[in-house]
Amino acid sequence: MIEILEAAAADFQANIWLYLSMPVISGAVGYVTNVIAIKMMFYPLDFFGIPPFLGWQGIVPRKAGKMAAISVDTITEHLITQQEMFDRLDPDRIADELEKPMLGLVDGIIDDVMQEHLPTLWSSTPEAVKRQIKKRIQDDTPRVVSEMMQETRTNIHRMFDLKEMVIAALVKDKDLLNRMFMDAGEPEFRFIGHSGAYFGFGFGIIQMSVWVFYKGAWLLPACGLAVGYLTNWIALKMIFNPPQPKKYGPITFQGLFHKRQPEVARDYAKLVTTEVVTPQNILEAILKGPYSDKVFSMIQEHTRQAIDETMGITKGFVALTIGTEKYRAMKESAVQKILTHAPETLQHVTGYAEEAMDLRNTLSQRLADLPPEDYEAMLRPAFQEDEWMLIAVGAVLGMAVGFFQLFVLFGKQVFGDGGAPAAADAAAAVLRVLGA
Repeated sequence: MIEILEAAAADFQANIWLYLSMPVISGAVGYVTNVIAIKMMFYPLDFFGIPPFLGWQGIVPRKAGKMAAISVDTITEHLITQQEMFDRLDPDRIADELEKPMLGLVDGIIDDVMQEHLPTLWSSTPEAVKRQIKKRIQDDTPRVVSEMMQETRTNIHRMFDLKEMVIAALVKDKDLLNRMFMDAGEPEFRFIGHSGAYFGFGFGIIQMSVWVFYKGAWLLPACGLAVGYLTNWIALKMIFNPPQPKKYGPITFQGLFHKRQPEVARDYAKLVTTEVVTPQNILEAILKGPYSDKVFSMIQEHTRQAIDETMGITKGFVALTIGTEKYRAMKESAVQKILTHAPETLQHVTGYAEEAMDLRNTLSQRLADLPPEDYEAMLRPAFQEDEWMLIAVGAVLGMAVGFFQLFVLFGKQVFGDGGAPAAADAAAAVLRVLGA
């Protein structure tokens, strides 16, 4: 036994720098493999390589539809409903906010429509009559807007789909989808990289201690595989477990993501309410989204009524002059012009809508109060479905570095002067052992 220890000590002294490189290399392997695994979750945004199998696309962008649906489920099922958002809006206040821009819009539309369809009649109409017609339409505009908003709020589920809006936005902008996960879990992702270095260095010390006494050819690749595998696995476990604080003696443990719940809630709510669920996006989705036909029909009907009431006793004269079909075309033209300018006009109401809906504070507070299992569902899906793949990547890269150590750094110690044949035989033996 004493002879073995003396031989090991002599070997360590003779190759001290090689031995000391083992924990350093192991720490580097742990760090690099973990960082690469994280990057592979999110990048590249589009498939890179030769489809369908020879290449890679980030896990989150590759499953953008599913990941977006999971994200929006957190919002719509646990934080706020579309009905609640619209119940916070006062239709009369919306009408007041839109009155000034709508008056200018209506004024221009009247001139455009009449010049297009009744140029002779309109040019010969006295200015006083023109002003009267415009005033009647302008006076009626706030009522029309208020009624439209009231109908939208009453029938919001037929007019607007919050889930569809969010999924469409995130699938279209994969970088935004990435940021929803990356911003929420940025410290955790950073921890995964750093913990790989710490755990890898610790495993490297164990590896070095074993290597002093036993220089089996299989040991270095196997240790590299273990480092790449375990550093990823341990880091993922530490992020989400335990969800609730647990005390072991004087030390309290809690999953890193759960420990930061109030902070994550604040940052997540800020991102969602400034780039995804914004009043502007919501109002535009109502006008352009999957239920736009219903909304357009409603606006169209209100506009037709306003024009009919405004024309009053002159309606019959106008209809006889230009024909009923052309009269209807004139009304359709007015409707289309209003719809064309609607998104631009709605910008004037976003300030009030932001204040009334109070989405950022609502989402932040309710997300901070979510139970652990619902809160974890925000970030966990980014890992869970292909977690094995991330761990496998770490293991393969770690084993590759282990082979590098075996053949380049410690080849002489293991193979002596046996040369390439001995190395080849050793590699075959290592693969057989690992395969077993």
